[in-house]
Amino acid sequence: MVPLFRQIARCLNSSHFQVAERALFLWNNEHIVSLIAQNRHVIFPIIFEALERNIQSHWNQAVHGLTVNVRKMFLEMDVELFEECQRQYAEREARAREFEELRELTWKKLADVAAQQGGEDMVTV
Repeated sequence: MVPLFRQIARCLNSSHFQVAERALFLWNNEHIVSLIAQNRHVIFPIIFEALERNIQSHWNQAVHGLTVNVRKMFLEMDVELFEECQRQYAEREARAREFEELRELTWKKLADVAAQQGGEDMVTV
């Protein structure tokens, strides 16, 4: 079940709106919603990040609206698990931002060192 929902999460974040839309339509199927509810402790963490990314940045309004509805369904299913997934997502995002800042700082230091050592031949971007 994990590989299936990882693939569904990738489909949810597809820039092709029909792929994302069809993946979101899975939540219209009562049998699938029942399966998700029974296995929510495994499925929520897989799907949560994809839903958050869609809400923040998907270009298609229909996909955005469907994503909000699915997210609300998850929230109503298990508030505590939803909040835990939200907390973990926020932590991952904060770590990713810190890593990106560190990477940029490292490149800046490298460029400064190269410039000090005779950067006449150096190409800056």
